[in-house]
Amino acid sequence: MTAPGTGTNSKELVVSRSDGRDNGDDWTENFEDLPASADIAIILESTSQSGVGPRLHKHPYAETFIIRRGSATFTIGVDQLTGRAGHILVAPAETPHKFVTGPDGYEAVHIHANPRFVTDWLE
Repeated sequence: MTAPGTGTNSKELVVSRSDGRDNGDDWTENFEDLPASADIAIILESTSQSGVGPRLHKHPYAETFIIRRGSATFTIGVDQLTGRAGHILVAPAETPHKFVTGPDGYEAVHIHANPRFVTDWLE
């Protein structure tokens, strides 16, 4: 079956978890080169652990964090702030950033404004 008005097979428009599970519990997965020329890459992250997160890094494009559950303490440039469920945070292009998950874990969608990840690790 084709998606209305696109001439594209609907299977080409759906991205599934590589482990075959259909829930969002305790997993992290990266997606690049998304279908339909989306021109973004995403990280889907869900953890019940506190005190975890990536070390300081930056990208040549903006990264947007849509927080769905829990919290994390973010360092974005010289600012330190707590992002909680319902918040959207943006790390501008070339701005060093990192985060550490809060006591109730963390679930978020990280949107990279580029079809592939380009990361400069700073620590």
